[in-house]
Amino acid sequence: MVKLTIPEEEYMLPGHVACQGCGATIAMRYLLKALGGKTIVSIPACCWAVIPGVYPSRTLEVPLLYTAFETTGASISGIRAALDMMGDTETTVVGFAGDGGTADIGLQSLSGAVERGENVIYVMYDNEAYMNTGIQRSSSTPAGAWTTTTPGGSKKEWKKRPKKSVIEIMIAHDIQYAATLTVSYPEDFIKKVKRAMEIKGPKFLQVLSPCPTGWKSDPAKAVELARLAVQSRVFPLYEFDHGKYKISMKPKQVPVREYLKPQGRFRHLTDEEIETIQMHTDEQWEILLAKEKFTNELYK
Repeated sequence: MVKLTIPEEEYMLPGHVACQGCGATIAMRYLLKALGGKTIVSIPACCWAVIPGVYPSRTLEVPLLYTAFETTGASISGIRAALDMMGDTETTVVGFAGDGGTADIGLQSLSGAVERGENVIYVMYDNEAYMNTGIQRSSSTPAGAWTTTTPGGSKKEWKKRPKKSVIEIMIAHDIQYAATLTVSYPEDFIKKVKRAMEIKGPKFLQVLSPCPTGWKSDPAKAVELARLAVQSRVFPLYEFDHGKYKISMKPKQVPVREYLKPQGRFRHLTDEEIETIQMHTDEQWEILLAKEKFTNELYK
């Protein structure tokens, strides 16, 4: 008999209203499979504030609270406090927010929740722009990307700065557990969510979630693109667990160009600009390797 590595239970119903190929819907499905039914999810303004459908329709089989764009960290702190007062220590409290509502607008409340040591899980589904409101640049948008607020043209006004590393900001908070995940590696995804559930205190998960609409890519290739992000080392899979870095996968690197090529948002890049992105990717990978080596020697 084949042993299943992904739970069979489904807590996400058919009928959502997301775009075709939406990585964020896969992320939610895997997340709830790992967490189970004793879960409360808080969602701010983002694509997932629309995806479940219009009342009385619903997509999720768990309690869901909508909150303001900037308040996910505060919202999950309050839910956790209320459950604790009721003596409920079994229900998992999760904030599920996009990169705009995490890296930008909601960073202050997330920082506060982590600094206070709240026993919650915060999930940033990272589609690398404000997709729900028209594909505007966020601080998690990668360098070189087209968005409606970095439109390019004759002045070449593409996104210039590298994407903000929210996971490293959380690690700087001395968080107990943080990890990167992607919809292309479900076993790794489930394993990391399960690990987060074992730990008391704040946990942060950053999930790369391709957006075919904003990335100008083939909806049928969303999972393949997420896989290429890992294989090119643009989006490394790793964990930070009580002070120690652990790289989950050390793939034989494919050129960054292979990841960028299927995405229309990078169509304008020159060979020289792609080479600059390749060099930055290689540098960040070496830094990550050094962090893994140092922390594992430090905490033998």
